[in-house]
Amino acid sequence: MPSGARSLLRLGARLGSTAQNALEVARFGGLATDEDASPSEVVARRRIYRLRHYFPSGSPSQASAPEDDKRPVMLLVPPLMITAEVYDISSRVSAVAELHRLGVDPWVVDFGAPEREPGGLERTVTDHVLAVSDAIDRVRAATGRDVHLGGYSQGGMFVYQTAAYRRSRGIASLVTFGSPADTSVALPFGLPSWLATDAAERVPDVLLRNFDVPGWVTRTGFQLLSPVKSVRSRVDFLFQLHDREALAPRERQRQFLERTGWVAWPGPALNEFVRQFIQHNRMLTGGFVIGDRLVTLADITCPVLMFVGEVDEIASPPMVRGIRRAAPRAEVYEVALRAGHFGLVVGTLAMAQTWPTVAAWARWRAGTADLPSPVRRVDGERSGDPEAGDAASPAPPGGAAGYGFNLALGIGTNTLRSAVRTATRAVHGSRLLAHEATQNLPRLARLERIQHDTRMSLGLLLDEQHDRAPDDVFFLYQGRAYTQDAAKKRIDAVVKGLIHIGVRQGDPVGVLMHTRPTALALVAALSRLGAVAVLLRPDGDPGREAALAGVTRVIADPDNASAAAALGLPVHLLGGVRKRRDGTDVPDMEAIDPDAVPLPAWYRPNPGRAGDAAFVLFAGDGEHTRANRVTNRRWALSAFGTASSAALSPADTVFSITPLQHPSALMMSLGGAAAAGSRLALASAYDPETFWDEARRYGVTVASYTWTLLRDLVNAPPDPAELHHPVRLFIGSGMPRGLWRRVEERFAPARVLEFYASTEGEAVLVNLSGKKPGSLGRPLPGSADVRLARYDLEDGRLVEGPDGFAVESAPGEIGMLLARVRPETVQLGRRPLRGVFAPEDAWKVTGDLFRRDEGGDFWLVGRDAELVRTAAGIVPPGPARDALGDLPQVDAVAVYGVPAGDSELVAAAITLCAGSELKPVDLAETLLRVEPELRPAVVRIVAAIPVTPGHRLDPRALRAEGVPEPDAGETYYRDPAGAYRPLTAEARNRLLR
Repeated sequence: MPSGARSLLRLGARLGSTAQNALEVARFGGLATDEDASPSEVVARRRIYRLRHYFPSGSPSQASAPEDDKRPVMLLVPPLMITAEVYDISSRVSAVAELHRLGVDPWVVDFGAPEREPGGLERTVTDHVLAVSDAIDRVRAATGRDVHLGGYSQGGMFVYQTAAYRRSRGIASLVTFGSPADTSVALPFGLPSWLATDAAERVPDVLLRNFDVPGWVTRTGFQLLSPVKSVRSRVDFLFQLHDREALAPRERQRQFLERTGWVAWPGPALNEFVRQFIQHNRMLTGGFVIGDRLVTLADITCPVLMFVGEVDEIASPPMVRGIRRAAPRAEVYEVALRAGHFGLVVGTLAMAQTWPTVAAWARWRAGTADLPSPVRRVDGERSGDPEAGDAASPAPPGGAAGYGFNLALGIGTNTLRSAVRTATRAVHGSRLLAHEATQNLPRLARLERIQHDTRMSLGLLLDEQHDRAPDDVFFLYQGRAYTQDAAKKRIDAVVKGLIHIGVRQGDPVGVLMHTRPTALALVAALSRLGAVAVLLRPDGDPGREAALAGVTRVIADPDNASAAAALGLPVHLLGGVRKRRDGTDVPDMEAIDPDAVPLPAWYRPNPGRAGDAAFVLFAGDGEHTRANRVTNRRWALSAFGTASSAALSPADTVFSITPLQHPSALMMSLGGAAAAGSRLALASAYDPETFWDEARRYGVTVASYTWTLLRDLVNAPPDPAELHHPVRLFIGSGMPRGLWRRVEERFAPARVLEFYASTEGEAVLVNLSGKKPGSLGRPLPGSADVRLARYDLEDGRLVEGPDGFAVESAPGEIGMLLARVRPETVQLGRRPLRGVFAPEDAWKVTGDLFRRDEGGDFWLVGRDAELVRTAAGIVPPGPARDALGDLPQVDAVAVYGVPAGDSELVAAAITLCAGSELKPVDLAETLLRVEPELRPAVVRIVAAIPVTPGHRLDPRALRAEGVPEPDAGETYYRDPAGAYRPLTAEARNRLLR
């Protein structure tokens, strides 16, 4: 037959085959192949998932498998948007078949297609995590072995979340493939993450919750990530459509990627995913919610093996490597492959490297093989040996020439990317400033608008946050999360209980409780009712405090019921069942049915005005106990001031580690969270281990303190959970300068935000920049005007000028801090001074002495009650205390007066950091910065300095000891030349004359 005729016949046959195959593709979506799925059986059918066991006993392929009791067990989890068949696409690219061949027992969690499952589109992230946890228990029960838990893409996120939820119980190791753990660093296409967070903030929850993503949308999105590859693949398929045998090996993989592999993403799960893991990045910071439990990846303790795609545009390497920071207690290992997102688990590279490495990893963990060569242990920010990782990756196409071209292209791309990144950072920085301004300006503006008769209260702000986002978490306690809606229902129920027992607006009601959710609900309910919450201290003198505040009744928790009953006032119980061992009969408010309590006609929720008393707090002890009445405006000043200064947002979790009766808890932690819509975490206890455990579990970003509270945290041995912690700010007041420095050094990049506030007045200072440790900064916008007035320390009165008005202190000069009193509040609280700087003005004397530097920042030098009255004059303790605290060897320092004849000596007591030694020359050198007349005459090295229940140093016991005997410890005195020398008996006698 002529060659031309043969060519025509071949062409005709080719056209015929093409037409026939094209018709089959058009009708059935693909070509029929003789490939069968790997044998499996469904071991369990649950509402959310089916548990598949591949190559079960009795299947043809099982005969050659090792004994069941010797094989490692692996449970694989797919992402939400892709079917479980991703692990068994075809006989050529089957993960489960390869694992089985290499001696691993494979199991798969199959979520099915949500759009075809009953209630499938109502599934949440919690549903999927609990399903994986249930599957682990079932596999362990069936095999008797711990499980190697593996997950691809979002399936890997489920794997991390499940391991954290279970605290790694029953899990031999985690293996993830392209699974993000930090969404703050990047998004697909290298887009900045703030684009997603900003978008999420603007999309209402109800819209996301009801928006299901169809499978075709996800498929199209994946294809758009590699448009050239997608088009090339389709063109290649068309050109080979005549050759069925050539297409057959890849046909099931093509059908999977083009059509059958994609399923819908349920709206509720999408909403949780966006809110928790994109907008708030809680995979990294912790504090995500599974059910009502708080979970953190820091609880993962089993080994982790992560596969990183070096050219993955969906889960970029920085996102995936975030697990190193999110799980500081786990041993983390890495395999870096030059692969994209799909290439990690599907395709030639996956079959050649990924799955053999996984099988070898499982055998290594079982002790039957060596660590696979591609696997590298990572530590901290290091990702192992990059050169070894590159050597393990396949060579690029084109050999050396191709490599050179790729290198040149990479340099150009990196240069462009660097320029884009620089521009992005500039935009991001501007955006942050704009975002903070957008948040803070309305807060400060609202604060300025609060007048004496403006409605303002804790109850009002909580109602506003509930109306904004009822499903958001409001507070966290003992590992549980409570939503705004749940909190509001509880508070409203307590309001009805208060009405039932006769509480009315303005009544002073004693609250005698430890920090617990019930105490928070009661304080909020009293505010919503318009009553005054008198926060009695369980470790104080409740009887004295109740009398000072004029309490009419007391509500106690079970632990304090007996103490409350002894006060001789009407007492009610709230918060749990009390064990009445003492026989005391206290009416229980929990027995009141809220639905049966009618609301009286006089009741209006949140009637409190800014000028009304809202709370009564107590300070001091014994006969020095004093009651501080806090108005709604004073509370709002702290609330909005904290929210603005700390730039709080709904993404923050504020950790209150002080009792609710302390101003830092009530006014800063609770106040700041209520004003900003942040989450409030209540500490169940305070010690270093508990602090870091709860900080990671709650995802704490801002932690409160008072005075020396953080000393134990700084002095504690390093905790694994401390590594890469999520805390960005420590906020509070009274932190000594030396401790401030040590906190910022140890817990960097977290910094200290120090406030000064008078409890009753409206003077608030804040060190916003943190650039001057020890400084109390400048007045907070919206707070009272403050001035420093010259003060006669001997006479205890303001210095007057020729015109009779007070004289302002010059920069660097010690003066008394005065706070202007608003005209409408002149008649409230303690009587102010009038006519201080101008006729008819009104100022409150704070009792605190300050200096103001040339830059306008205020520095506390001492409180009126701390002044030491020496023979040479009055000495404030602040300058010497700050200088000694700057010594790196010093842990804590107290400066106080001790009796010496008819006057006092300035003494200092110092505790040293562990392993430190202090020499006399160190004392002399650091005190050179202090005026000679303000330097201590005696310096003692002591084992401990007592502290008050509020963690303030309490030198009263040391003062009572006076100047110790020379042999009583390490003590130094200042000689006439200014040097410090060991105390002798002669020197002691001379000092005490």
